[in-house]
Amino acid sequence: MTIITVNAPTGRLSPDQRRVLAETLTDAVLVPEVGRFSPPARAGFQVHFVEREPDMTAIGGRLLTDAGQELDVMVIDVAVMDGDWRRDVRAEVIERLLAALAEACGLPEPSPAWWVNFRVVEEGSWGSRGGVLSILSLLESGVFTEEKAEAIRAAVTA
Repeated sequence: MTIITVNAPTGRLSPDQRRVLAETLTDAVLVPEVGRFSPPARAGFQVHFVEREPDMTAIGGRLLTDAGQELDVMVIDVAVMDGDWRRDVRAEVIERLLAALAEACGLPEPSPAWWVNFRVVEEGSWGSRGGVLSILSLLESGVFTEEKAEAIRAAVTA
């Protein structure tokens, strides 16, 4: 289970770009998380698009409306269940998210003002289905590769 929140200035992303990003951002996290592309795993992902007026965001201590230039500012916040999130796996996810955002925006590379926060929610701290949900209970769903399931078991029970 994963929540991806894209914070952007109002109107920065068109409905068509959000449609593309709903899928590509999901897959950017899904593949490293479960160890392969698995369309059934998409059901455990939510992507939220939050728009803010330019006078509700600041960078460098100045509101975007006062900055005197058009800054392309966006923040992607990713919250994932505890699992196999070694530094190299997190780096892969961050790079995949930024690449997907650049592609959807028709840019050759991500803006330096696009930032990603990657947060791992500790085992026992994720609520769903009327109670506390464990990543361990999801391992038998068939979406995880055996190698990834073993790595998750090792990471969570360590």
